Amino acid sequence: MEFTLSDEQRQLQQLARDFARKEIMPIASEYDQKEELPWQVVEKAFEVGLLNVAIPEHAGGLGLGMLDECLIGEELAYGCMGIYTVLMASELGITPILVGGTEEQQQRFLGPMTEKASLAAFALSEPNNGSDAAAMSTTAVLDGDEWVINGTKMWISNGGMAEVTVVFATTDKQGGHRATVALVVPKDAPGFSHNKIKHKMGQRASLTSELVFENVRVPKENQLGGLGDGFKIAMKTLDKTRIPVAAGSVGLARRALDESVKYAKEREAFGKPISHFQAIQFKLAEMAMGIETGRLMWQKAAWLVDQHQPHGYESAIAKAYCSEMAFDAANEAIQVHGGYGYVGEYPVEKLLRDSKLNQIYEGTNEIQRVVISRNLLK
Repeated sequence: MEFTLSDEQRQLQQLARDFARKEIMPIASEYDQKEELPWQVVEKAFEVGLLNVAIPEHAGGLGLGMLDECLIGEELAYGCMGIYTVLMASELGITPILVGGTEEQQQRFLGPMTEKASLAAFALSEPNNGSDAAAMSTTAVLDGDEWVINGTKMWISNGGMAEVTVVFATTDKQGGHRATVALVVPKDAPGFSHNKIKHKMGQRASLTSELVFENVRVPKENQLGGLGDGFKIAMKTLDKTRIPVAAGSVGLARRALDESVKYAKEREAFGKPISHFQAIQFKLAEMAMGIETGRLMWQKAAWLVDQHQPHGYESAIAKAYCSEMAFDAANEAIQVHGGYGYVGEYPVEKLLRDSKLNQIYEGTNEIQRVVISRNLLK
């Protein structure tokens, strides 16, 4: 059992760490307040090789594995979970093309994304359908050699800005998951529009949108897999992409711990720094325990992906545990900071707001417990 990173992985980790401190942390609060996606960060991430790292080599990309991707993710989320979500959601949009697409489709859809700063998106959730993914109402009807899409998707990260969006639709509303299809929709498709969702609690620097499809036509060649494969592709995608959420959660918790240690050493009460009080020390210890165990779990899940082994059980544990651990760490960080933690003067109140979404997207933590328990009982 080897816990040492390779020289290449350490370099990748350091690159992402430096990027987070130089390009993300100085602007995180500003773009959180403005509720805007900082496109210049996307462009800079592309320039240094930290964007869309999972695009395979045969499509012109780096072809990095899940462990490498998550090493990057933990560092970027340390800077800002919202900005990290922009980049992570692009990997989410790429993944169904890797899972269900042919090599030709991967080259056609992903190749252009290696030539300029570009994002992808994953469109599964709907206004009245989240966890019950098979009950979608967005329809796809085959008309000759084209699919015609009608419906609405909701809570879509990068929605409307993505060059390619993988849309999941049904060919028969009574057909359940066996009637689902996965279709790649280009950004400029006629009838395809988006509405930005505003006033989010956290992760405000990421773009979250409602997507509207009004007789949107895409060629049959944009279909991933066969008819009825859409649900399977979506679930295989989420089994993988839950792991970067776990890694990002660990990064956020690390930030909460670092901010708490720094403040506890500076803040004085009863004539000495509050770091001298056991009540504060125990909070810091709990954060550290959660971070170390959470990292081991996401690394195990990521390693299984890279070894082409079953990983759904482990990725569900990693996602649920790390996201809840991060929320607890951010919450305790506010407690360490006292009244100052409750206002925007210090970054910990943003950490709490940002961390909450990690318990919801990529499958709620209730769904993760369904996945875990099914594995135990099958």
